[in-house]
Amino acid sequence: MQIPADSVADYISKIPEERQEVFRKLFDTVTKSLPKGFQEGVSYGMVGWDVPLETYPAGYHCTPGSPLPFMGLASQKNFIALYHMGMYADPELLEWFVAEYPKHSKRKLDMGKSCVRFKKIDDIPFELIAEVSKKMTVENWISIYESQFKKQKEPTSKKK
Repeated sequence: MQIPADSVADYISKIPEERQEVFRKLFDTVTKSLPKGFQEGVSYGMVGWDVPLETYPAGYHCTPGSPLPFMGLASQKNFIALYHMGMYADPELLEWFVAEYPKHSKRKLDMGKSCVRFKKIDDIPFELIAEVSKKMTVENWISIYESQFKKQKEPTSKKK
């Protein structure tokens, strides 16, 4: 479920009222914890943090001319979703998060490839979200992205 919005404040104002406070807290937790260099905004129908084009002019290969996405936060029909591309791309980071989750929440981890779903907003592990947000710098993310996701150009063979 995408929510059309022009800003983070606009997005939050459009989600169900009973979720707005916890959504804002989750947004603030990530924003305060991310290493310098990521930029917040609204894209793909959610709020998120990207590597700006000024830092990484090549941008996102799937949407040329747009910043490289890193994390996103969305209000879905039955849950709040946190998307962390670093966990999708870095098996060690994913393994760490999965091992740490039970130490921070009494609920079972509900997770897809890069999506952590929070169905019960009264049990969101904010400290853990802060920790995982700190673990990857812009430089780390660009390096992983380039090695794993960006289409590599084939070397051209020279005819003699």
